[in-house]
Amino acid sequence: MSVNHMEMMRPGPVCQEREIYERLLPLEDARIIELGCGKAEKTQMIAKTVRVAQIVALEVDAIQHSKNQLLERLPNVRFALGGAQAIPAADESFDIVLMFKSLHHVPMDQMEKALSEIRRVLRPGGLAYISEPVYAGAFNDILRLFHDERVVREAAFNAVRHAVSARVLDLARQEFFSTPMHFDNFEHFEADVIKVTHTHHDLSPELLTEVRNRFIRHMTPNGADFLMPIRVDLLRKRSCAPRCTDCVIA
Repeated sequence: MSVNHMEMMRPGPVCQEREIYERLLPLEDARIIELGCGKAEKTQMIAKTVRVAQIVALEVDAIQHSKNQLLERLPNVRFALGGAQAIPAADESFDIVLMFKSLHHVPMDQMEKALSEIRRVLRPGGLAYISEPVYAGAFNDILRLFHDERVVREAAFNAVRHAVSARVLDLARQEFFSTPMHFDNFEHFEADVIKVTHTHHDLSPELLTEVRNRFIRHMTPNGADFLMPIRVDLLRKRSCAPRCTDCVIA
């Protein structure tokens, strides 16, 4: 696929992200680095369900990194502190790079550097799986009341487009899907979304009330359910010279 065929948003099926990355990625026996692992939920799931060689879970937020180090010890997982724009790893040391909804959290002026770093640490032929939330949907309508991510999400998409255009990485394919989200109540939403440690949200009492009222419109006796639309850009590092035109992307 060429940069001219890239799309920022498109309708897709409803599914868990696990169904997407397990179908697209050769995880078995792979050396993997996850950039911006957050609470390391996907890190642990992959490590427990797939026989991988190693997963390095990188997190730039020192508070969350400290919490991750207290998680269950898994022999094939190592946690590290650092950002995608300066990956603490040797050249060509990973088969797969994972970014689950984290590229838009990289400072905008460092996004292209992060993609160059991804290329550096990937072995020739290695894959980068970058999933990003699409700016649409009822959940996004609530989120943007206090944290509007339109600009950073567009910047992340444009950074990937530029990397593909400049042949830093090749576009293997794009996938679009929506993943279910559930909150038991507003307190659950507040703890998981408003009070995340990687981004400071200081809501006035008036704004907090507005966010709560908007959220409560979606409450049912069983909680509140949303669909988050997501785009996956699957990128590949060429096995030959960066400017070579002989490589074929499947």
